[in-house]
Amino acid sequence: MIRVGILGAAGIAPQGIVRPVSRRSDMEVVAVASRSAASARRFAKEHGIRRAYEGYAELLADADVDLVYIALPPSEHVGWSIAALEAGKHVLCEKPFSMDAAGARRAAAAAERAGLRLIEAFHDHYHPMIRELQRFLASGELGAISAIKAVFTADNPFSPTSIRHVPELGGGALMDLGCYPVHWLRALGGAEPDVVSARAVLNELGADLVIDATLAFDRGPLVGAEAMLHASMAPGVPFDASIVITGERGQLRAENVVLPHKGHSLTSDVGGVVRSWTVAGRETYDHELDAVARAIGTGEPAATEVSDSVATMEVIDAIYALAGVLRPASPSYLRSN
Repeated sequence: MIRVGILGAAGIAPQGIVRPVSRRSDMEVVAVASRSAASARRFAKEHGIRRAYEGYAELLADADVDLVYIALPPSEHVGWSIAALEAGKHVLCEKPFSMDAAGARRAAAAAERAGLRLIEAFHDHYHPMIRELQRFLASGELGAISAIKAVFTADNPFSPTSIRHVPELGGGALMDLGCYPVHWLRALGGAEPDVVSARAVLNELGADLVIDATLAFDRGPLVGAEAMLHASMAPGVPFDASIVITGERGQLRAENVVLPHKGHSLTSDVGGVVRSWTVAGRETYDHELDAVARAIGTGEPAATEVSDSVATMEVIDAIYALAGVLRPASPSYLRSN
């Protein structure tokens, strides 16, 4: 039995860990911690969790916790991931994993020293839809690929206290939404891309409200293709989580790549023949926990372990640099070492 403790009584935690764990016989959520004792107790009572802690360090000291799920602001991810690893716990951390690639590398070193799993919660990557997209690309049906565009947009009203809009907490469209298209392009490209260009529209706090970037691959199925990503949390923007792949023989469009279990479609138009289909699968979070349990139980690395996180953050760093977006200073745990 893998006993799970949650750091942060956040809105993502019920769908990201509590409910999918409840559908399993090999995992149990045994504790939750929050900065506020009242918040921790309220969350524990609502979700039937036995122990509630005021402060994250108390949960890390709990010998009955094997795996820590981190649902804190991105600015806190690396510091508490390292603390959990040093306390002898495996870690499943929400995305984006860190504020920058330097932080991700520091956490990767901590995981290697501890000999423990450190996995980023890109839940969508574990759904069979991603494998189907990779299969379709590999089939060559579209011929040589000329362009691929990955989009994630969602209306997110501005608030000066929202973690999604405050740069120092890890806010911004690229961090909150665009990290998914970055990951999709990396997964489908099968290689690490170069960032060719990027531009951003900023909010009044300096976080990116909209971001566009063009990437290029020098090998793999997307070599020579214009790889574009677009992320926006501008007011009124419609929800869109899609990938469009254009080749010499036609096009493939995938809808709702981020939450395919809530309804998705794949539509190809090759030589004028249109075909639409879906991919069978459970909730993305269920597939993710399969990989987490396998990694802990067998030592088989999960696809989104921290080496993958480092590569994603390197792309994000490069996009921000080319877009001219000023990033917050490195967190204290990096500056002091």
